[in-house]
Amino acid sequence: MAVNFEVFKDFCAVDGIKMGITQAGVRYPNRDDMVLFELAEGSRTAGVFTQNAFCAAPVTICKKHLELTEPRYLLINTGNANAGTGPEGYQNAVSSCELVAGTTGCSPAEVLPFSTGVIGEPLDMTAFKRGVPAAFADLNLDNWARAASGIMTTDTLPKGFSTQTEIESINTTVTGISKGAGMIMPNMATMLGFIATDAAVEKSVLQSWCKQLADASFNRITIDGDTSTNDSCLLIATGQSGLEITDATSEAGQKLFAVLKDAFQKLAQAIVRDGEGATKFVTVDVSSAASQKEALDVAYTVAHSPLVKTALFASDANWGRILAAVGRSGVENFDLEKVQIYLDDVQIVENGGRCASYTEEAGAAVFAQSEFAIRIQLGRGDIQETLWTTDLSHEYVSINADYRS
Repeated sequence: MAVNFEVFKDFCAVDGIKMGITQAGVRYPNRDDMVLFELAEGSRTAGVFTQNAFCAAPVTICKKHLELTEPRYLLINTGNANAGTGPEGYQNAVSSCELVAGTTGCSPAEVLPFSTGVIGEPLDMTAFKRGVPAAFADLNLDNWARAASGIMTTDTLPKGFSTQTEIESINTTVTGISKGAGMIMPNMATMLGFIATDAAVEKSVLQSWCKQLADASFNRITIDGDTSTNDSCLLIATGQSGLEITDATSEAGQKLFAVLKDAFQKLAQAIVRDGEGATKFVTVDVSSAASQKEALDVAYTVAHSPLVKTALFASDANWGRILAAVGRSGVENFDLEKVQIYLDDVQIVENGGRCASYTEEAGAAVFAQSEFAIRIQLGRGDIQETLWTTDLSHEYVSINADYRS
């Protein structure tokens, strides 16, 4: 059951992008499982990808093709990750690009393939041969909602966001979708994320923004501490609205960046809210750290701790588990008397121990909420980092125990 999750419905079409969705039967029958994006001529695309050494074949090809040219088509399949599949998997990913090229008339290098699902099994290329033409025939500007559903795996709900903002008197659209519910601890972006704007953004600015935006959103979420083999996130600028951004520091550039940041963060948080078995959505905020690394080390140690996560699930205000996680995070030369820890506004730690005003009832009341913050003040500097995580429930174990069945 997703935590305080409302499915986004009011998508705005992005001029210059069409999507086609079909039931190709990649793994499961009778469900949308293949999505084709068509990008207008002149669109610019930036991407960030998993740093897992066993990155999937489509990730390798995406990076290669992005170095060669701007893409015209994105092909996404669910049900099979095409990861850990060796030379056969690489050739199948190449063949999928060739299928799109043969159907659309573009070159194979102008196709970016994306796969998500079970690792270690070969792609059923028969499904691609019937799916690609069907998806192409379905291309439409208004298919964002169906596309969000068509890229799901263990997600219980589709994830999307869309908004329009006036910048330099031009109505500018930002729309995106993402997927992910497990194997979530990105080291670049999300499991799959596609965010687009109809503004024109200079290529170097677009790539810089994509990395910055991922770091502030998809790189600040964790459900289970596992970085996928297939994580990919694209930022697309079609240039159809007439708004041109060549300088990231300009007023227009800063305004568009802020809108994109909001979109990236909402899509990232939607993944956490729909985390496998999640019953809690928890913000971990670490402030007054001496460095970004220090802040993130503390935040992730708390967020990844099985003892903390199971306490969250049980609504057990066992704050000692949080204290212990902070202490083992690897920060050197702690002045424990400066560390302060809060559950929302309830202080649990001060002066190196239990806060004098803390009561078990107050802590339990916060833990019983479906959404709250763990705030940790280190008293060492002025750096702050925030990430979002979930609890660890029986259902998470059940989902992943029979995922391949």
